[in-house]
Formats: sequence, C-alpha cells, structure tokens
Amino acid sequence: MKLFPLHLIPNDTRIDFLRTRYVSMAITVLLFVASLVIIATFGFRKEAYALEFTGGTLVETTFERPADVDSVREQLATAGFDNAQVQAFGGGNGLMIRLQPHGESNNATGSNSIANQVVKAVSTAENPARVLRSEFVGPQVGADLVRDGIYATLFMLIGFLIYIAFRFEWKFAVVASLTAFFDLIVTAAYVYGTGREFDLTVLAGLLSVMGFAINDIIVVFDRVRENFRTLRVDSMEVLNRSINQTLSRTVITAVMFFLSAFALYLYGGSSMEGLALTHMIGAVVVVVSSIFVAVPMLSLGPFKVSKQDLMPKAKDEAALARRP
Repeated sequence: MKLFPLHLIPNDTRIDFLRTRYVSMAITVLLFVASLVIIATFGFRKEAYALEFTGGTLVETTFERPADVDSVREQLATAGFDNAQVQAFGGGNGLMIRLQPHGESNNATGSNSIANQVVKAVSTAENPARVLRSEFVGPQVGADLVRDGIYATLFMLIGFLIYIAFRFEWKFAVVASLTAFFDLIVTAAYVYGTGREFDLTVLAGLLSVMGFAINDIIVVFDRVRENFRTLRVDSMEVLNRSINQTLSRTVITAVMFFLSAFALYLYGGSSMEGLALTHMIGAVVVVVSSIFVAVPMLSLGPFKVSKQDLMPKAKDEAALARRP
C-alpha cells in the first residue's frame, strides 16, 4: 500500500503576504502598545505575582462548607493580618491565603505557627477550617527571583542578537530580537490581563516562547538568505517566496508545540497550568509574528534588506569557485 504524506498546507502556495505589510505593521504597533498598557495596569499589582516573587506566607485551607472570601478577609484583618490576599480554589471549599511577612514566620516552624493562627481566625463553629499546606518565602528570595528573571530575559535577547548578527547580518539580528521581544510582551500581557498568577512556571514558559520564536524566525531568515543569493527577482518577491516556502513548516511546528502544551494543560495538574497556557498562547503569537511581522520588517525602513547585503563575501566566493 502506497502512503501519501500529510500536508496541512500545500508546498506551492503563492500568497502575497507583503501586500498587507503596512497594515500588519500598524496592527503590530497597536498590539504592542496595548500589551504595554495591560502590563502597566495589572503587572505592578502585588497580588498578580506568586508567593515566590513577593515573599510571605502561603496557607491553603479547606472548609466544611463554601466560605465567603470577603468575610474571611475581614476576619483576617481583625486578627491582625492586614492586606491578606484570599482566593478560592478546589471547587469552592478551599481558600488560598497569602500573607505579608509576619512576625516569626521566617522558617518552617514559624510558617506552621502562622497557619494555626490563620485557621483559628477564619474558623467558625458553623464552618470550621483546617490547614492543607503552608509555606514561607522570604522577601529577599522573591527579590532575587525577580532580578534573575529580568537578567535571564536580557541575556537571551542579547545572546540572540549576537548569534544572528554573526550568522546572518545585523538587520536580521535586530529584526529577530524585536520580533521575539514582541512575542514575549504580548504573551505576558495575556497572562496579566486574564488575571492569572505570575509564578515561576509562567516565567519559564515566557523564556521558552522566546526561544521557540527565535528558532522559527531563523528558519525563515535562512530561506530568505538562500533565495536572495539564488533568485533573480526583486526583493519583495524574494521575501514572499521565502514565507510561502517555509509556511508549512512554520504552521506544523506551531501546531505540534501547541498540542504538546495542551496535553500538559489537560493532564499536568494545576502546578503546570501556567507553563502550559503560556506555551499555547505563545505558539499562536509566534506563528503569526513569524509570518506577518518578522519578514515584512525586512522590507521597511532601516531594516530593508537587499541582495547586496546577503551576497557571499570574498572568502565564500573563493570556496564556491573551488567546488567541482
């Protein structure tokens, strides 16, 4: 029996992606600005971050019956736990309580003592509570994690910039880094805008989305470079053909990335939801930006690429001349 390969997208597409490059660039700028506004609006709230970034004590409690979040918050304030963050989890009977660093809670013993005080404060005769889990993170640890996350993002961007500049040309390096940064900002804005807690798994997801974006962009840029050296057509046609020739690979890679993250979201448990969701959103953002942002930028302004930019250097020409 003869087997036929499965093609999600035909290999011989002739879509004119560059025709709408000004529209796509305008939408990109608007989306980038909107993402920055969302991050500025929601990203500086302390409750947007998990305990490992803010520091303090986390107490997970469960009640016999569903508890009112506002009432629990008032009970905690009366007991001296001001600015407590309370949210429901686990079907309504569970409450997750985050407290600022408080008194003796600087180790496991202190954390347990605080947890017992919390349970005593929120329990009533009609609806008693018990502790499921408690942990403490010092504020210095949280500050170190924030700093390390920023450093990791900057090192990735700078590393990508240097690598692509050596492998291709500086215009490609700048465009690839800007596109990857755009993917990072849009994905982060989705996380903040939907109210999802920003924890270490989300940070790991954002960094891996940047890596996926750079990998996807490099594949397209490599085809751009090859076509500039081999095709005798204008620059716009070279860019269009490059997108079309790599379109199937771009989409299939993004689909597989999305499906693997979706499986993790379904079966990985609550601890993996942040990572999985970030990967799923990032997969969609990356595939769109690779097609409608990265390559079109190579046709605009200071990033406009010509055949002269990508012609083989003298040593490359000599090596080609020696080939049989």
